[in-house]
Amino acid sequence: MDIDTKDMLNSILKYIYSIDYIKPEDIPNIDLYMDQVTTFMEEGLSSTKRFQDDKILTKTMINNYTKNNLLPPPVKKKYSQEHLLVLIFIYYFKNLLSIKDIETLLYPLTKDYFGNHEDFSITEIYEEVCNLQKSRFGSVAKDMTRIYRDSLKTFADIPEDENKEMLQKFAFICSLAFDVYVKKQVIEKLIDDMPKPESNKKK
Repeated sequence: MDIDTKDMLNSILKYIYSIDYIKPEDIPNIDLYMDQVTTFMEEGLSSTKRFQDDKILTKTMINNYTKNNLLPPPVKKKYSQEHLLVLIFIYYFKNLLSIKDIETLLYPLTKDYFGNHEDFSITEIYEEVCNLQKSRFGSVAKDMTRIYRDSLKTFADIPEDENKEMLQKFAFICSLAFDVYVKKQVIEKLIDDMPKPESNKKK
């Protein structure tokens, strides 16, 4: 493996480990107005933006999530800690799933655990999921390394020039895209087997 290849792999792994998320303890324990919600989400998820001008969440988005039954309505125009947690879930899911699928996925959580502080709440669910994701960084990095090294074995008959490097990078991206495609298919199949919310059934 030459120095450029090592640099590329190290850059990828460094990026994976730099991916941040909103930790449970970072979430305000007081109710927030809409402007405060968008500001908090913008600051907390800024590292996930691809371009500087991208918006994490807007007032229109949040209102649409409530309208489409993804997010419980605010109480007296204020959003609780649990509202913020649901919004974080929505933010990540919307990059992969349709609004209808997100509603189906979140419906059991908001129906049974939102506002339920006596037994088990959205907060505990979020913390459990965060712990699971943190434990997977190592395996994700190893898998990414394997896929990258496999991609460098492709196009072996092409001369060593910029085209070969471009084709191998294309092979690497295709492998990653295939993984995303397969996992998305599995996610959608699992959601299809879930009970549908009443509002979803009427559509």
